[in-house]
Amino acid sequence: MHTSPEAGRGRAALMLCHFAGMVDLVALPVWVGTLAQHHGFDLEHAGMIVTAFLLGAVGASLVAAPLYIRLPRAACAFGGYAVAALAFLAASRVAGFGALAALHLVAGIATGTALSVTHGTIGRSANPHRLFAMAGTALGIGAVIFYAAVPPAVAAHGGPALFLVFAGLMGAAALACAFGFPNVATGGRAPSAAPLPRAAWCAILGVGCLALNQALTFSMLDRIGVLRGFGQDKVNGVLVVCGLVNLLPAAVAGMLQKRLNPVRVAIVAAPLQAALALVVTLSADFLPYALAGAIYPAVLIFTHTFLFGLIARLDPSGRALASTPAMMMTGSAIGPALAGSVAMRAGFGGQALLAILVGAAATLCFALVASRAHPSLKEAI
Repeated sequence: MHTSPEAGRGRAALMLCHFAGMVDLVALPVWVGTLAQHHGFDLEHAGMIVTAFLLGAVGASLVAAPLYIRLPRAACAFGGYAVAALAFLAASRVAGFGALAALHLVAGIATGTALSVTHGTIGRSANPHRLFAMAGTALGIGAVIFYAAVPPAVAAHGGPALFLVFAGLMGAAALACAFGFPNVATGGRAPSAAPLPRAAWCAILGVGCLALNQALTFSMLDRIGVLRGFGQDKVNGVLVVCGLVNLLPAAVAGMLQKRLNPVRVAIVAAPLQAALALVVTLSADFLPYALAGAIYPAVLIFTHTFLFGLIARLDPSGRALASTPAMMMTGSAIGPALAGSVAMRAGFGGQALLAILVGAAATLCFALVASRAHPSLKEAI
């Protein structure tokens, strides 16, 4: 049963699919913390399990994105989320590193496929910036519910509770796809075989750097707070506040669509993100840690909304935006394992230095976007 992205049912399906597919943006600190605390893994191995999911999503997105025009998109979305639900259900019943890593990989491949066609469909809607802002707002609402409900459930019922939540979320997304995944025209807006503009590639690389910095710091937010002696209850409180704050950035980005230049937004956001990472990783006091941690994800959500709309204009075919999971999750995939490894070998100070380097790379990428744009695309930036 198909509908359009502008219809209520289609929008609802896309928003739920976006939340399910981008669950790592919300769940990373709880995910890594649960694997460390309730399954007994060190930070490096906990990060590697989460990385297996994200690497699977990246690989699937890299395969699916170039084929977006030809894929049976509704079937891919439904099948991907259904398989992911089954994989997480199985993960709730095992405890070994190998089994959990393998199931996470399967779930990641399935989720990445479904999310690629979701983002490609948003990118071919009448107003991609606005629809992506709505999806980001849905992600913020979901984050509030997640942070309020899931950490206490995990504390009460153990690590398997987290995977049951993931399974339920993926299953709900599959049902939404079955009854309302939108159908979009695939002909007319741009030649599907045309090379991606250079500016689009620079924007893609910049988004990847932002996602990497997000994952490096946010995946360790729980562990940093606990190891600094702030207490698990206080850290959980920071996550709840973080969810409340994240209700705002996508909605505000949607309202400011016509008022702010997306490249300028990104050039300001990249060093701001790195500065907040320094506060989170280096602060010995709870208040600076809590304030920076609470607003940290909002920077990426706000900025990515503008960049999503920009890339949609630079590449109207939908292929570049179908690779959004690869853009976001390449950084996210590297982040948890790299952050755990750096934290164990160089401490949280090593993480701070890494955040500065990645932030500088992101800033350079966005500075190149305008200079690399084809003259016919200058009006997009």
